[in-house]
Amino acid sequence: MKSFTVLKGIAAPMDRANVDTDLIIPKQFLKSIKRSGFGPNLFDGLRYLDEGEPGQDCSNRPLNPDFPLNQPRYKGASVLLARENFGCGSSREHAPWALEDFGIHCIIAPSYADIFYNNCFKNGILPIELDKAIVDRLFAELYASEGYSEEFELTVDLASQTIETPSGEIIPFEVDEFRKHCLLNGLDDIALTLEHADAIRTYEQRWRQASPWLFDVIR
Repeated sequence: MKSFTVLKGIAAPMDRANVDTDLIIPKQFLKSIKRSGFGPNLFDGLRYLDEGEPGQDCSNRPLNPDFPLNQPRYKGASVLLARENFGCGSSREHAPWALEDFGIHCIIAPSYADIFYNNCFKNGILPIELDKAIVDRLFAELYASEGYSEEFELTVDLASQTIETPSGEIIPFEVDEFRKHCLLNGLDDIALTLEHADAIRTYEQRWRQASPWLFDVIR
C-alpha cells in the first residue's frame, strides 16, 4: 500500500447524500478480486449513458456530460468532496478499490458508513470527516471557482492533520492515531503482520519443538 503524507490535488464534487457502494461500483463488476482495473467503472451508472458490462472497453462508451468527473475542470481529481453517509449499502471492498484505481486518494464528507470508512484506511484512502457546515462552505467555494482558469485544489497534510484551501484557510481534522500511523507508513494488514515476522517465526519454531506432531504433513 502506498503511503499517504501530503496530497495536493483537484477536488471534485459528489453533491448527493447517501451515495451507496453499488453506485460507487455496480454489482456486475464484483467478479474480480485483483484490487485493480476498477477505475474505468467507478460511478459507472452516473458516468456513462449506456449500461456497462465486465471486461467492456470503456474508451468508446458515451459519457454523461453532466457528471462532474467527466468535466474538463475536474480531470485528474484526487480529492472527492461528498455529502452525508457516503459509502453506505453493502460492505464491498471493491468500492475503495475503484476510487483508488481512478485516482481518488482522499474523501471529505460529514459522515460515512462504518465499513466503507474502515475499508478506505485499509486501501490507502484518507476519509476525512468534517462538520456539515464546513463541508457546505467547501462546496460553495468549489462552485464559486467555476469559470476561472485554475482548478479548485486542496492540500491535505496528514502529519499535521490539516486541509489548506485555495484561499489559504487552514482546516484541522481528526484521525485515529493508529490509522494515521498506517497511512503515513503505507501499512496494510499484511504489512502490519510482517512487521512481527521474526516473532512469528520464533513462536512457530518453539511450537514445532514442543509439539512436532502438529506440523506433520498429512498425506
